[in-house]
Amino acid sequence: MSDSQPVIVWFRQDLRLSDNPALQAATGTGAPVLPVYVLDDENAGEWSMGAASRWWLHESLNSLHSDLDGGLQFFKGRADQLIPRLAEQVNAGGVFWNRCYEPWRISRDKVIKAELLANGLQVRSFNGSMLFEPPTITKSDATPYKVFTAFYRKGCLQSGPAPRAVVDKPSGLRLHEFNTGSVLADYGLLPDIRWYSEMAETWSPGEDGARARLKHFLKAGIQHYKSGRDRPDQEFVSRLSPHLHFGEISPHQVWYAAKALEADASFAGDVDHFLSELGWREFSNHLLYYWPELPRNNLQRKFNRFPWREDDKALQRWQRGQTGYPIVDAGMRQLWRTGYMHNRVRMIVGSFLVKNLLLHWHRGEDWFWDTLVDADLANNSASWQWIAGCGADAAPYFRIFNPVTQGRKFDPDGVYVRRYIPELAKLPNRFLHNPSDAPDTVLQQAGVRLDDNYPAPIVDLKESRERALAAFKSLTVNQ
Repeated sequence: MSDSQPVIVWFRQDLRLSDNPALQAATGTGAPVLPVYVLDDENAGEWSMGAASRWWLHESLNSLHSDLDGGLQFFKGRADQLIPRLAEQVNAGGVFWNRCYEPWRISRDKVIKAELLANGLQVRSFNGSMLFEPPTITKSDATPYKVFTAFYRKGCLQSGPAPRAVVDKPSGLRLHEFNTGSVLADYGLLPDIRWYSEMAETWSPGEDGARARLKHFLKAGIQHYKSGRDRPDQEFVSRLSPHLHFGEISPHQVWYAAKALEADASFAGDVDHFLSELGWREFSNHLLYYWPELPRNNLQRKFNRFPWREDDKALQRWQRGQTGYPIVDAGMRQLWRTGYMHNRVRMIVGSFLVKNLLLHWHRGEDWFWDTLVDADLANNSASWQWIAGCGADAAPYFRIFNPVTQGRKFDPDGVYVRRYIPELAKLPNRFLHNPSDAPDTVLQQAGVRLDDNYPAPIVDLKESRERALAAFKSLTVNQ
């Protein structure tokens, strides 16, 4: 590869300039760099991005394009055809990228690498997105972990390689003069109807937004993270998940920034707990790598016999936040409006769907995939299997979250519920999380009319719990 031949840097889930190993290495060759992004819906298949993710991607690519002084080149189509064709067109000497671990990406990237190598190009891939890459973490018998604590504490922290060091934003980056003439608007990522207006008010996609979000969390959130992270009415979660998914910030940057606070004893427990949450992200990717069927197939095969119900009306009421249980409805409305839901509430709404409504976890997985700005194949799949009880290290079948008691415990003053369900705002806290228990006079005074301006409960909690337990126990009986 000569210095005059450009190096293509293929951006994927690493939409940033700092701590980008592929970009750093390409710049270090001294050759001009051609940065490209390919929207590859064809190879992604059913896992092409949902609507909320596409909005985020549009904004993030705009930001990266600006950071590259207008030098990012956009393509849409099959990357296994476009990348080799582009390399030939510009007489590239090499193609560099940071690795991804979704099964469809792994299969596609192997094909691309083989063709590029056969054509005489240099191909280099790097770790840009994982603290502990899946192939590096196994048990002593070389089998993959299925339990999180052992995976994280023993496999990663005790036996695994230390997370790589953060690399600087490359200096001396020289862009190859090439322009396809395509613009981001050609991607069709944004619909004509601006349904995403509240998401745009809520989030700041891009590398600058990611850095600002991390800075804010380390200053105002992490000190009370261990206890406060379960409170949707408070601001003690990082909200870094979409920035991490799109690679606007690396987990390595987050890891070392948080660990820098460990020297202060007042932060120690909170920092450790936050880092373990990054560990859950690693564990989900570990599961997806070793069990590529994770997004659709029960890891515990006995669940293939589970008697799921079909009820489109109930599913729609859950999706729209009309179940009659305020903490569930507030979560679903937060998701619809902002593309995000607090993690504690995700567990509550997930349990309600698969256990109280007995609807297949695929229904929740698909809805989250379309509506979350942080929709991530590994996290989404592993989390839904966890709450359904059919995954690795899953919640036990008898763990059925009671949305009333959960609401009272984690939103005791009703701040979260009142924010997203204003029609209940005047209800006293005593009845806010279960309006159907309120006397008629209290409902009238609060302006609440059940099954008019707020729905009555879609199911009885006690009866639906017993129904779920019977369904779960049937799996053991029929073994």
